[in-house]
Amino acid sequence: MIDLWTWTTPNGRKVSILLEELSLPYRAHAVDITQGEQFEPAFLAVSPNNKIPAIRDNETGIALMESGAIMVYLAEKSGRFLPSDLEGRHRALEWLMWQMGGIGPMLGQAHHFLHFNPGKAPYAEERFHGEAQRLYGVLDRRLDERAYLAGDYGIADMATWPWISRFEWQRIDLNDYPNVKRWYKEIAARSAVQRGYHCPKEVNAIPQP
Repeated sequence: MIDLWTWTTPNGRKVSILLEELSLPYRAHAVDITQGEQFEPAFLAVSPNNKIPAIRDNETGIALMESGAIMVYLAEKSGRFLPSDLEGRHRALEWLMWQMGGIGPMLGQAHHFLHFNPGKAPYAEERFHGEAQRLYGVLDRRLDERAYLAGDYGIADMATWPWISRFEWQRIDLNDYPNVKRWYKEIAARSAVQRGYHCPKEVNAIPQP
């Protein structure tokens, strides 16, 4: 059994989607970051950076924070969704790191300025909307003539998809990125993704372009 501390954010949904895809038994503990629950001592014991998600694997005793590290751990433990050959593994890690270093932080800033605080910082809105468009362009080109980011469907796709599910917050029209739209809709149709998206609770239906 794996304990998962999470909330209804793209970073949280990455891990619950992977757990559902792996069919691993887990208990989800809601950490309401809008109420400051991420600063409670019990949560800090497993996530010193007071960020969700975090896990504790009760089989191995390993506790981890940081969604990318968690996904690599779960994929390696299960032997699924991360290639074992040298090039395949590092291609998958390359695109996972692209999500961690680009898609996540940049689209997170787009959410802050474009969705939650529109009109307060026009320069920031222009900057992060432009960066969102650039990243969507990178993703669209990557998905041209290939089904997934790194070979077969894997952790790089599961990490990136929840951020794309907030395309409306980013003022992005998926029709402008046809390869992304095709990839997004295909992943959204997976039953494991649908279950993982609604962990730890259902907030809204998966957005559809």
